[in-house]
Amino acid sequence: MSEKKDDGNGFQYGHYAHRKYLMIAAGILIAATVFFIDLFFSIPYISPSVLFEEFIHPGGTSVMHVILWDLQMPTVIAGIVCGAAFGLAGAIMQTLLNNPLASPYTLGISAGAGFGASLTMVVGLGGLSILGTYMVPAGAFIFAMLATGGIFVVAKAKGFSADVMVLAGIGLVFLFQALQSLMQYLASPDALSGIVFWTFGSLNGIEWNEVAMIFALFVIAFILIYRKCWALTAMRLGDRRAEALGIDTQGMRKWMFVLVALMTSTCVAFVGCIGFIGIVGPHVARMILGEDQRYLLPMSCVCGAIILVLADILCGTITSGREYPIGIFTSIVGVPFFFYLLMKKKTVKT
Repeated sequence: MSEKKDDGNGFQYGHYAHRKYLMIAAGILIAATVFFIDLFFSIPYISPSVLFEEFIHPGGTSVMHVILWDLQMPTVIAGIVCGAAFGLAGAIMQTLLNNPLASPYTLGISAGAGFGASLTMVVGLGGLSILGTYMVPAGAFIFAMLATGGIFVVAKAKGFSADVMVLAGIGLVFLFQALQSLMQYLASPDALSGIVFWTFGSLNGIEWNEVAMIFALFVIAFILIYRKCWALTAMRLGDRRAEALGIDTQGMRKWMFVLVALMTSTCVAFVGCIGFIGIVGPHVARMILGEDQRYLLPMSCVCGAIILVLADILCGTITSGREYPIGIFTSIVGVPFFFYLLMKKKTVKT
């Protein structure tokens, strides 16, 4: 009897896992679909058939080759990778802090990056002939990591409490936004236009070497994070239960937070502040697959990628001949969802 019961349980678990993986595969298929839609249909005045022909038969140094392979392709791939990174970062932060509103955007990491980029533009480092291309991303990266360090310093005094980390992050959001407003007040007209455009976020202008850097760091972070799926799932039950299972919750928060900060700050350094992907993506994934981190983490990546690429499509097609900053559209979608979560927050244990 016991053997039959075990066989039945094994069959049920196998069916459960198979269904979850099928949903993830369906999400990947949707992501691939929006990828090709963005690649071929979001460039005004150029026929998709012409771009598709260039995709099948690359033309070396032709104009279409430059447009597709040097301009459009890295932009769309950056949308996929950054969307996946933001979705993964949001899922991890919501799990670590047991808070449905946690994300790099709401905890000050993106705000720190925004101030770092603004400061670099105001002092003129972005105009240096040799290193100017990377000075603004470098400034954004440094201050995003400083924001993470600030959260660590405050949280360490309180034993890395989840509530303290959330409050410290919110405080940093206000601090860096105030400092960024000061930079805008002091900026020259040229620097001001750059600050405003960078703050809105944009995938345009990203190069292959930058995409490769973002992709490599994302893959490394995902592998290291995914190895801790079981511990992360246990932490979702609360610190006491996780510690009863032998998990070092403080150490887990520190290690995961560093990985998330590195991954997020690298993305923000090159594409600017694109908000709410880290909130919306994980919650959509959670609605579909639940809390098991083995399935939630990859699905959060998929949902984040889909949302960001869809936003990029809207930016390029909503008005002919003019492209809007992508951060505007993610905020338009994200803010109502944010208020929806606030209304539901009373039913979530935090």
